[in-house]
Amino acid sequence: MVPSAEDRLDLPPVGERQSLREQVAHALRAALITGEMRPGVVYSAPVLAAQFGVSATPVREAMLDLAKEGLVEAVRNKGFRVTELSERDLDELTEIRRLIEVPTVARLADASRAESFEALRPVAQEIVDAAERGDLLAYVDADIRFHVDLLALAGNAHLVDVVRDLRKRARLYGLSALYARGALIDSAREHLQLLDLLSAGDTAGSERLMRDHIQHVRGIWAGGPE
Repeated sequence: MVPSAEDRLDLPPVGERQSLREQVAHALRAALITGEMRPGVVYSAPVLAAQFGVSATPVREAMLDLAKEGLVEAVRNKGFRVTELSERDLDELTEIRRLIEVPTVARLADASRAESFEALRPVAQEIVDAAERGDLLAYVDADIRFHVDLLALAGNAHLVDVVRDLRKRARLYGLSALYARGALIDSAREHLQLLDLLSAGDTAGSERLMRDHIQHVRGIWAGGPE
């Protein structure tokens, strides 16, 4: 099935280092993050497969993987619809993140942990570098790694799994718009600032910045102002 001009997405090519299923899933996540795939729209596996130049099977498998993450939902005999999140959904996800991440990160603030925090600085810099060049997928990948690895220092694997799942489900709505208006770099630099506060043992400052950062992300999701 050949896609029409209006249905065609600007999808990246797939190579040979990963399985086709993994490559397609990665490419589709990129399309979701950048807004290329729009919430509420139903996408056909055969149509997407034609764009990738592969069979429909790895595309269906990749879409099922995304469905498990809550990013898309199956539509019987039609394909997959990009999941829409309401303002209430976004508010609730933000509240859960605030309840979990703010106190957990604040408790980590301790100068004796400075070496562990410094080990995360290259990842924090990756976030800034990705923001500067407008590589949104790299930005999100590095952002997830930073926050997951930071929370892992608390020693609660179940907490880390919960936060990772929340981030996958929410995505960063409005990220393209944030980059377009030049505000993405400021949000990215907050990760470096947080490491400075944690290394200095500044519990109150770390708590305040983490709370503000999560609220900024809520603004990104909404595509609105910081």
